[in-house]
Amino acid sequence: MNKVEVFVIMNRFIAYSNDEIIRDLKNNVPTGKVNTNQDFLQQAENDQYGVKLADGLPLALIEAKTVKDIQGVLKTARKFHIPVVPRTTATSTVSGSDAIANSFILSTAKMNHIKEINRADQVAVVEPGVINQDLDDEARKFGLFYAPDPGSKKISSVGGNASTNAGGMSTVRYGATKDSVLGLKVVLADGREIKVGTRTLKQAFGYNLTQLFVGSEGTLGIITEVTVRLFPIPLGDSITGLAFFKDMKTLSTAVTEIRGSGAYPSMLEALDADTVKALDKYEGTHYSDNAGAMLILRLDSSNDDMLNTTKEILAKRGGQNLHLTTDPKEAAQITKLRQDMLPAVFANGQHVMEDMAVPLSKLAEMMDYIKKVADQLHLEIYTAGHAGDGNVHPTIIWSKDIDGIPDEVQKALQLMFRKALKLGGTISGEHAVGMLKNQWNNEELGDDVDMIQHQIKALFDPMNILNPKRKIN
Repeated sequence: MNKVEVFVIMNRFIAYSNDEIIRDLKNNVPTGKVNTNQDFLQQAENDQYGVKLADGLPLALIEAKTVKDIQGVLKTARKFHIPVVPRTTATSTVSGSDAIANSFILSTAKMNHIKEINRADQVAVVEPGVINQDLDDEARKFGLFYAPDPGSKKISSVGGNASTNAGGMSTVRYGATKDSVLGLKVVLADGREIKVGTRTLKQAFGYNLTQLFVGSEGTLGIITEVTVRLFPIPLGDSITGLAFFKDMKTLSTAVTEIRGSGAYPSMLEALDADTVKALDKYEGTHYSDNAGAMLILRLDSSNDDMLNTTKEILAKRGGQNLHLTTDPKEAAQITKLRQDMLPAVFANGQHVMEDMAVPLSKLAEMMDYIKKVADQLHLEIYTAGHAGDGNVHPTIIWSKDIDGIPDEVQKALQLMFRKALKLGGTISGEHAVGMLKNQWNNEELGDDVDMIQHQIKALFDPMNILNPKRKIN
């Protein structure tokens, strides 16, 4: 037996057992629930959507109820060098909160109280587990609304949206989540809770740490409170509608012109022909009888000039079968088509949904390129997205009988990513990076910025316990 073998054996004798780690964890978590049941952990190890990249079971899933619970989890994690994977509702599409072997999954889903809605200041203060839709519903009782509306609005949380800088259907007018977040409370890796930002619409003091944490995917700290901007509900009737085009390239040309017209739409959503067919099958509708690609649009005000301009552009650019409504129930049904896009498409097999964004002037070219990739590699690619801000979501589907990700799927992702970058875009418009795309950081950011990203991570989390393998690792 050599010296190395002796050291390994001795190290096993002095290592802490899982029981000791869990006992310490429970002592440090005063009010939260510590789940260690193996069946429960197996069910919870992966996110609901996207490719499953968990590399083993976590030691525990902790359902935090207070800041002290979070601080206690981090105390044990620092002591035993345990990775901590933050999670709220597990709706990541990029394996942002899949388990890491022998990690702690720290859920803040039970921290779901709306602390304040202030009509005069037009702000809300919420815990991270508050569901996006619930906040919007409550704000509307005060004559206000919460603008960010991802397709997962009914099931995703404000904290998770902030952590990933989620976009949504209204981004075209109101911006992504970052544009609504005014301030945060965050627990750092060393256990300190800090407050950044304010509840004012302007603030120029110090470095902008608020926006550093927004979109950091839980790699720099755990969000415990979010102060968000609310908007007054616009006067008049909003107009929601559908228009159909022969293909996504033609649709994209019309969208680009509408964006530059001064009509200020609050929704311009695109669904290609295959996605519309999948929706018909899922919903029992017949929209695919109309034409190739579907555009869902909304104007927040029934201003005649805006409406007439939009109609003229649609007609000029090949829009067909235009249908507009001011009826709230019918508008909700139309919007639901976009919200149901994911389950409708995902029902067709294993899948990976991507998230590129390109300048508006390049949107038509990107849409056309995705179609060519699908034809070239003989793949099913369902393309939808927030066309009004150049954000494209191609979803690749393959047989449930195939283990792993097929080579041609990997090739398609590579081709689409590089095309988006070549067009001056990004390979993550709103779904974050997670574990699915972190190997692309250098190619998008370059050497110098990639290094700065790691230096920032080391400053906030020197032990690298917060969501390792995500974002930049």
